[in-house]
Amino acid sequence: MVRLHTSTSSSTGRGTTSTPLVSKKWLVVLMVVVLLLGEVAEARKGGGRRRKGGSKGSGSKSIFIPIDPASRAYYDNTNGAKITNWSHFESEYILGRKIVFMCSAEGHPRPNIMWFKNGIELYAHDFLQVHEWFEGEKIIKSKMEIDPATQMDAGYYECQANNKYAVDTKGFRTDYLIFFD
Repeated sequence: MVRLHTSTSSSTGRGTTSTPLVSKKWLVVLMVVVLLLGEVAEARKGGGRRRKGGSKGSGSKSIFIPIDPASRAYYDNTNGAKITNWSHFESEYILGRKIVFMCSAEGHPRPNIMWFKNGIELYAHDFLQVHEWFEGEKIIKSKMEIDPATQMDAGYYECQANNKYAVDTKGFRTDYLIFFD
């Protein structure tokens, strides 16, 4: 244990005496505070005290939440939009050439297909065309073409199919190649 002392000289010049600066009471209080701070830091990390066996939550109980039959029928509906065919996940293109992405979806009612690049919805313009056609009552096919492709066309594209029952999304990344003749 470390003791803090002060030294004082006597007026007679016969030597020095020593008196403790920190009493035992304050030392005990200081140790308790340090221990409590350690417990608070452990609790903030999520450690906390553990039960025998060493694992967290070993005595936890399951909570049963009843699900409304109408909600179950809505979310488990087999008519929800589902993408059935789509372009490869990763593709490369040559600058100045055409990029083509395909996406097919089915559902009842027939889903809508929207295209996104890096999370932003795309709309047709002079260099980007979207073609759609239907097959029967439930299937839609969509083709997005970018012509001519530039460096700015590299990114993460998504095809999103949705109807009143579900939303389904498939994504693909594309990057350009520099090709020298």
